[in-house]
Amino acid sequence: MDDWLSMIGTGGWTFFPQLPIIRHPSSILLPTWLAIRYIEEMNTALKVVIAFSLAFGLGCQDRAQGGSTSKNETATEAEPASQNANGPTVLLSYGEGTLRKNPLQSFMYFVPLISPVIVDRGTSNENHQQVSVVSYEKKVTSRSFSVSCEFEIKGSGFSRYTFDPAGMTALRIAESKKANPDSLSNLLDYIHFEGEGFGGIEIKGTINGSTQTVTEVDLEFNARGCKSPVAIGLYDLKAKNGQYRYSNRSSEVVAQVNSLTFKRSLDPRMGITVARISKKAKTSGFLGQIKAAIVNLFIKPVKITPLGNETLLDFGFALSEQKPAFTFPKASNLKEAVILAAEPNGQ
Repeated sequence: MDDWLSMIGTGGWTFFPQLPIIRHPSSILLPTWLAIRYIEEMNTALKVVIAFSLAFGLGCQDRAQGGSTSKNETATEAEPASQNANGPTVLLSYGEGTLRKNPLQSFMYFVPLISPVIVDRGTSNENHQQVSVVSYEKKVTSRSFSVSCEFEIKGSGFSRYTFDPAGMTALRIAESKKANPDSLSNLLDYIHFEGEGFGGIEIKGTINGSTQTVTEVDLEFNARGCKSPVAIGLYDLKAKNGQYRYSNRSSEVVAQVNSLTFKRSLDPRMGITVARISKKAKTSGFLGQIKAAIVNLFIKPVKITPLGNETLLDFGFALSEQKPAFTFPKASNLKEAVILAAEPNGQ
């Protein structure tokens, strides 16, 4: 912050060279009050960049690796993960005949699979969130293929995946250069799903002889111009009497997520883009979109677990092959679902 403030003059105007949101090398002149506000928004935006890196960038090698399987038969309903050694089974439809509906918690089961810490899953009372794949299109060349699917989210309620504060704190301390830091910043609190709309799944792959291999899966949550129903919560934490307590969190921020990208790699990482960012309990307007644009310029793909990455690629292959169902592997770090009190729009 001090480095940014050193750029501010004492008069009513401030000379800013090459602001990050400017795409050409010219400089601009801003009123000092606006320059200060810009700095504050920049810091908020950078919280998102750092938080994702810290949340998924450490501890991923400690998670067990494994694969996922695609069922060849059509299941009658999504199976609760607690009833067998696998995770839930999602039913897949491709825009023909009867749509097969899945609980949102089953369709988004990849969330705990990519996380290096314990995840609590909570839902609203009388949750009716469901997801269906509603369209399918595949293009094939001699050496590659691509698939475009759309999914629809319908039903009232919300679902939230909360990341264990103790685990997140331990990861953040491990990353810190200080043995006992006074404060921790940019901790990932939760991922929240609420609202109806359409999303897209873009799948890319290669062809070698008779073998097709998925190399990339893109999940988009704002298809057809719909507002993304996915939000993440971030917070800072200060030590009191040498202890970090979640109840002492501050500087809470909410960011709306537009897309997630998974690619085949020996060093798996997840790409992220966001739509808008705001402080908790405040609505996001034009400045929220500016902050999101800043984040998307700077944010880098973050490290995730090999199991989570491989699962998304396997899911993409199941869609590409128009399998009737897909079974997720068991997420050993997922706690059983609980009923949460209403908190609208990820707040």
